[in-house]
Amino acid sequence: MVTPERIFQMMNAHMATQALRGGLELGLFTAIAEGHTTLPALAARLGASERGTRILADYLCVAGLLAKQDDQYSLAPDAAIFLDANSPAYMGLAAKFLNHPVLLHAASDIAAVVRTGRSILGGGGTIEDENPVWEDYARGMVPMMTPPAQLIADLAGPGPLRVLDLAAGHGIFGIHIAAKNPEAHITALDWPAVLHLAAENARRFGIADRWTPLPGSALTVDYGQGYDLVLLTNFLHHFDQDACIDILRRVHASLKPGGRVITLEFVPNPDRVTPPSSAAFSMMMLITTPTGDAYTLAQFESMFAAAGFASTEQVPTGPLPQQVLVSIRR
Repeated sequence: MVTPERIFQMMNAHMATQALRGGLELGLFTAIAEGHTTLPALAARLGASERGTRILADYLCVAGLLAKQDDQYSLAPDAAIFLDANSPAYMGLAAKFLNHPVLLHAASDIAAVVRTGRSILGGGGTIEDENPVWEDYARGMVPMMTPPAQLIADLAGPGPLRVLDLAAGHGIFGIHIAAKNPEAHITALDWPAVLHLAAENARRFGIADRWTPLPGSALTVDYGQGYDLVLLTNFLHHFDQDACIDILRRVHASLKPGGRVITLEFVPNPDRVTPPSSAAFSMMMLITTPTGDAYTLAQFESMFAAAGFASTEQVPTGPLPQQVLVSIRR
């Protein structure tokens, strides 16, 4: 039978977002992990009303993040790993970026965005210089980006490496390379307000003596030359293909002959509706940038070739939602 259930769920999807945010702000998932599993104990731990706590906890059960048996709440496996603040994989801070007021506003009038083909944020959208949204990105996205960072560190390999981490953000991609390879030296380029957060991560990982900040815009700063490897992680999707080619030409000039670029992106299939995470990412670019998009592998191959690269190959990433490309400089 055809029903409007899916449409009704989409119309109310904002409540799921806000319920998750509320649970994180209250520390509900952490409290349950600590053993406050009954309604009175949980409400007392949160400093909240029993009525409000019951309704929120029950809603999160319906959403699948909690389970309930008799009068006891427990965490679903994914909530236990990613929503307990005491877990090393805690992703709660990512909500401050993904649900940032700027991003919520950007999504507030999709019809207007579609009519013009450009973000309602105006100007450069979220890629305006020193946009504060990127500070929340740098603070919150490390746990989510750690698995691909570990994969990229494996791809970078051993031996002496000069690495340019372009638009480094939290810096975790270059940092993992340096942590795995004691002969790697990282130059991290980003706006100053973001770089100081990456510098904190470099100190935390014990590689600050092999990590050099390069403050400024990735669109204008001189990258330097002689790099063995350039990292382009979550960056090219902000721009149209012509702008991407201009960036890639500058990257090409910064590399040694035979040097590599490792790119992390959402790469949809040619049908542009699969796989779901990569295909859906185009909507984020529509609402937050003037011309950005999620590009197919063929489009990336074409852009890298136009910039002078000899080859571009996609490497397996297993269950990760993003794809990794490796390009070789002639």
